[in-house]
Amino acid sequence: MIDCPDSYPMALRQAQEKSGWKIDQLAITDVIVTHLHGDHCNGLESLGFLRWLHHRETGASLPKLHLWKPVADRLWERLAPAMDQSGAAKLSDYFEIHFLNQERESLIGGMKVSCRGTQHPIPTSALKFKADGKVIAWSSDTPFDPSLIDWLAKDADLIIHETSPPPTHTPVELLNSLAPKIRLKMRLMHMNDEFDPASTTIPCLQEGEVISI
Repeated sequence: MIDCPDSYPMALRQAQEKSGWKIDQLAITDVIVTHLHGDHCNGLESLGFLRWLHHRETGASLPKLHLWKPVADRLWERLAPAMDQSGAAKLSDYFEIHFLNQERESLIGGMKVSCRGTQHPIPTSALKFKADGKVIAWSSDTPFDPSLIDWLAKDADLIIHETSPPPTHTPVELLNSLAPKIRLKMRLMHMNDEFDPASTTIPCLQEGEVISI
C-alpha cells in the first residue's frame, strides 16, 4: 500500500466493491509512506493499533513500513502523542521499519522499488516499481519538475502523476504540455474537488480501477 490516509479503510472497502478483489487490512504486508502530510499518513495510527492488537492476540507479523530516512526520522514525533502508551511503546511495536535508499533498490512485496526526492516543501519520495518486466512510476507530491518527470518516464509503462494547484503541486496545464508519448502512459491522482477532468486528455485514476500493463 502506498501511503495511509485517514480514509484508507473506506478506500479499501470501495476499491474491493468496484474491483471484486478481496482487500483485508490484516493481510497488508507492506506500507510505503512517501511523506508526512496528513492526507498521506494520518491513517498510520489506526492501522498501527489494529495490527498491534492482532499481533498480540495471534502472533501475526507486524506490517513492514518503508520510508525514506528523512521521513522516518520525524514519523514517531508525529505519532507518539497518540501511540506511545505513556512511554511504554515505540514505533517498532507497531511496524517493522525499513529504510528506502536513493542509492539502491529495495525489494518490497516481490517488486524492486527505487526512490528519488521531490521538491515538495517537506521530505518526499517519488517511487518506481519493477516486476515481471514492467515498470510503474509514482510521482508522489511535487511541483512541476521536468527532471523528475524524466526520471519517472524512463523505462516506465505507467506513470501515476499528481495534479493540484501550484506552487507545491503540479498544475494540469503543465502536464498537458508534455510530449504525447509521456502523456499517453500517464494517469492523474491527487486532484482537488474542483478539478475538471475535461481540462486534460490524461485519464484520472478511479477508485477500484484495475489497470493492466
